[in-house]
Amino acid sequence: MNETLPHFHIYIYLCMQEVGGNHAQSVGFSRDGFATSPTMRKLHLIWVTARMHIEVYKYPAWSDVIEIETWCQNEGRIGTRRDWILKDVATGEVIGRATSKWVMMNEDTRRLQKVSDDVKEEYLVFCPREPRLAFPEENNKSLKKISKLEDPVQYSRLGLMPRRADLDMNQHVNNVTYIGWVLESMPEEIIDTHELQTITLDYRRECQRDDVVDSLTGPELAEGSKIEGTNGSATAITREDDLDCHQFLHLLRLSSDGQEINRGRTEWRKKPT
Repeated sequence: MNETLPHFHIYIYLCMQEVGGNHAQSVGFSRDGFATSPTMRKLHLIWVTARMHIEVYKYPAWSDVIEIETWCQNEGRIGTRRDWILKDVATGEVIGRATSKWVMMNEDTRRLQKVSDDVKEEYLVFCPREPRLAFPEENNKSLKKISKLEDPVQYSRLGLMPRRADLDMNQHVNNVTYIGWVLESMPEEIIDTHELQTITLDYRRECQRDDVVDSLTGPELAEGSKIEGTNGSATAITREDDLDCHQFLHLLRLSSDGQEINRGRTEWRKKPT
């Protein structure tokens, strides 16, 4: 577990999803992985992810024990949010935080729907009485808007297709697969020398089993950045205060017509020696 390859970030997300699902089941919600309340099931309503933001400050090493705390709360008229805090049990150190936004969708029409008072009453009783945020800081990175990555892009991986294991019970691509697809178009020179510290994903549309997907990536020029070269390499974009940190924008789109599936942003830090 001391490897800091991109798939380890996916493993952490899988753990977060499992903890979130266990929490929903423990309070009596559905056991099918969709965390739906009795009223939601009656009305054919489900939760779908709108945004996910994960920050990992320190990757666990082999035999480390991790504690993951999660909770949910109301988020606007049509959604809810779920946050996580990851700690090293031995030291109590916070090694990661995450937040997500979910919206309610009608399973039959695939249209978003306002969260009714009946549904709110079913889940608010299990939420913190006072609002609690994994990222309470003002202007934190989880709130930052993701700009659309425009053509031409520097890096791409075309023709990605869902596998059977990538599909949920509704035959739609699950959230974890999107993370893997985003990382498919990362430049090798960054993968080899850096580890993923932050990822933000905005989910724009559903992806189904027969869809073919293109993954596009390009360096993001951050505030306080400078261009150090003109050779088009991934290391041309750096921040003056941290030359070992690199930021990228990502886009997942349908190969057939270019419709957006997902926008993303990642930050990478130098691997520890």
